[in-house]
Formats: sequence, structure tokens, C-alpha cells
Amino acid sequence: MAPRRDAALPRQMSLFDLIDAAFPSLTGAFTAPSTPAPAALSQPPAVQPPPPAPPPGPRPFDYTHAKADREIRLGDCRVGYLLRRARRKSIGFSIGPDGLAVSAPRWVGIGDIEQALRDKSGWILRKLAEQRERGRRLQAARIEWHDGTSLPYLGETLIVVLDPRATGARLNSDAQALPGVPRLTLHLGLSHNASAEQIRDTVQAWLQREARKLFEERCAHFAQRLGVRVTRMRLSSAQTRWGSASADGSIRLNWRLVHFGLSVIDYVVAHELAHLREMNHSPAFWDVVRSVIPDLDERKAQLRSPVVPLLD
Repeated sequence: MAPRRDAALPRQMSLFDLIDAAFPSLTGAFTAPSTPAPAALSQPPAVQPPPPAPPPGPRPFDYTHAKADREIRLGDCRVGYLLRRARRKSIGFSIGPDGLAVSAPRWVGIGDIEQALRDKSGWILRKLAEQRERGRRLQAARIEWHDGTSLPYLGETLIVVLDPRATGARLNSDAQALPGVPRLTLHLGLSHNASAEQIRDTVQAWLQREARKLFEERCAHFAQRLGVRVTRMRLSSAQTRWGSASADGSIRLNWRLVHFGLSVIDYVVAHELAHLREMNHSPAFWDVVRSVIPDLDERKAQLRSPVVPLLD
């Protein structure tokens, strides 16, 4: 009878099965002992970096009058001001090089004064900032007078040289100067221990003489082109005006124009001489200026460049 197909067939024993059967006491002898996982090395706790500090906000500016006797906060700014009581009907503000001064009637209380300051805070802070910037520019423009000092002259850098061998003031021009090296030197007949005031006065007198000669030459040039007659040309030391013209033909030109290049000087000269034809600033006036200075807008803009040193 053929064996049943589903009968269990004897299992073939492996070598390891035979060993287990013959030596039951060795069961598991060949099992590698379990090795405990190595304990993690002790690590110091990680130091977390501190959170980044928030970016600083705009730092408030402090404006303090030289003789301030009161203080108020306007926006982010602390403002020290001088309070003056006066016989007047309203509160007045004035801002100058010293800072903010407030004039108020004697019967107005401090609360009302401070409220008026807050109401005008935008204007006050803007004017204080403008005054501070103007002071910064003036300080930067201030010249320290000594051997080797420099200042702008006709759009170039002029070096002052104390030269006891020279007589008066003599301008030297080096056409072979290296790029970036000033080619103009002004030799002054002064000793090396001359005072700052002596140097300043000598340089300023020379600048004014040179300005007069140059301005007279440029006035003659543009008077002919514009068909006008200049009866008199005088130097001016005005703080806020570069020139002026009168109907009688007299012209005043600020001697400090000598610090600018010739193109700027020509614009101012032509501007003032054009007034001898048009005593106004009408479109007709600007047409007269533009007839001899086509690029007047560009030259006019250069007058706002901070090239004028503070000689005083």
C-alpha cells in the first residue's frame, strides 16, 4: 500500500540537533552570552545660548539749551529749554545755536506751556535737528590754521606753506603733480612759529584780493555778452547771499565764492548781471541767465555743496 501523501516525513537532523540530543546538558552552551548595552557616557548638560537680544530701537536724541532751566519729553526726545517770562500775549518759541527758548506771559501756567510745546513738537524737533546738523557742518568746516593746512580754492585743494623766504603770499602751481596730490600751494612769508590768527588773516586777505580780480574779469566778460553795464563791483561777506544787484548797475559778490570752481562763479556772476535786465525772478529772467549759462540748474545745485570753509 502506497504511503499516504499527508503522512509526516522524518525530519533530517542537522549537526546541531545531534549535538543537542547527545549532550543535553550543553544545551545553550554555544549561545553567546548576552552583553548588556554599554551605558551611555555621562555628558554635561548642553549649554543653551542665550536668546538673541532684540535689536535696539532708535536712540532718542537729547537737545538741551545752554542755559536750560526746564525739561520736557517730546516724542522720543528729551528737550531741555530755557523759559523766559515776558510781557506778551502768547507763547513764543525760538530755536538758535544754544537750543530751544520759550517766552511766555507771566500768567500762563507750566501745564499750558508744556501742552503748547507738545502741540508744536514736530516743528520744534525738526528745527532742533536742523540746527544740530548746521552746527555739525560748521564744526567740520572750521579750519585749524597751521603750516600745511588745506582749503578749497577755485574747486581745487590749496595747501598753505609757511615760508619765511617768501614775501607776502605767493601761489605756486605744479602742473606735474601726481594724481591725488594737490598741485596748488600758497607760500606765506611768515615764520614757522606764526600764530593761527596771523596765518588766517594773511590767507583771507590773499583770497579776497584774488576774488576781486577774478570777479571783475568775469563781470566784464558776461556784461558784454548780456549787453549790460556794470557801474561798480564790490565784495560781500554776507552769510546767506552769494550776490546782489542794484538797478544803478552796482553788483555785490560774496568773496567766499572763490572756494568754488569757475563754472559756479560764472553762474553767480551771470545771475546777478541778468538782474540788470530783469529785476525779478520771472521766466524772462531765467531765459536771460540760460542764454549764457545753459546748464544753470546743475551749476546752481553745486552752490549747496558744503565746500565753503569757516575761516573765522
